[in-house]
Amino acid sequence: MERRKKMATIAAIILTGLFIASAVGIASAHFTMIFPSDSQATIWDVAPEDYIAERGETKTVYIMWGHPYEHISFDMASVPEVSVMKPDGTVEQLTAEEITVDGMDVEGNPGTFVAYKASFTVDQRGDSIVFVRYEDEDQKLTDYVKAIIHCGEEQWIGWDAKLGQKAEIVPFTRPYGLEEGFVFTGKALYDGNALPDADVEVEKYHTLDLGKEIVEAAETMYPYDPPMMFTRVTKTNAAGGFAYTLDEPGIWFFGAYGPEIEGLTQRSVFIIPVLEEFPAEKEVVAETPTAAASPGFSAIAVIAGLFIVVYLVKRKER
Repeated sequence: MERRKKMATIAAIILTGLFIASAVGIASAHFTMIFPSDSQATIWDVAPEDYIAERGETKTVYIMWGHPYEHISFDMASVPEVSVMKPDGTVEQLTAEEITVDGMDVEGNPGTFVAYKASFTVDQRGDSIVFVRYEDEDQKLTDYVKAIIHCGEEQWIGWDAKLGQKAEIVPFTRPYGLEEGFVFTGKALYDGNALPDADVEVEKYHTLDLGKEIVEAAETMYPYDPPMMFTRVTKTNAAGGFAYTLDEPGIWFFGAYGPEIEGLTQRSVFIIPVLEEFPAEKEVVAETPTAAASPGFSAIAVIAGLFIVVYLVKRKER
């Protein structure tokens, strides 16, 4: 009897743990997100085109902290340092204004979360690099994040600039004008030097409804390890280089993990907008070939006619 009680208690604990895991959602990587948007109401509907600007436009970027894949939000624990490097190399420090954004917490409940926004004028054609330093002691992370705002036809200037951040990803592949299926390549640096044999986590951002749907599908199909589908991992080589195939359109996050300083892991993050397939593949409608349209039908008809003529001639001779 005592044994049955113990077994029942253990089973209850396991079931409770499974319930909590299901309610919370399997944790994926935290990322500092930089989303350009026309208004605070539309920030979660971010699209690759939002990382494009016109000269003279005032661009507002929203800085948030959470799980992009699962669409889970957290309060930002400190004020992020936000700056922009212009195409000519000049750097402008921006003012981070505290705001609150609607979102979903780790338990799946709606709520409001502390975030920040900053604005700047796109006054040059080329590539402006918005870069952010954010520190979160709870997650023991310091993020150094970069996102490119592109302006001007064929003005591909500045996208590969080195900013001199403590931890930094420098792209080898131009990080815009990319469509699904393209391979992104880059180099992870720490203190300006190559960061070899480092983990690089890769996540794609999802909207709230799609995030819930995909997470549920992953937990059903891969119950032994759902997070392996949320956060993909590659490694840097001896020269700090890495590559990854961007197989879906949307907003992608790359995070390369550096060393730990005073208990905080130093991580470089690069954000890449990916377009849909171009040109879009056209649907091929299968048609049942008719006799007249069949390949070689004319030749077959001619040969058949010749056989008939020969047969009739021989029959007449008889």
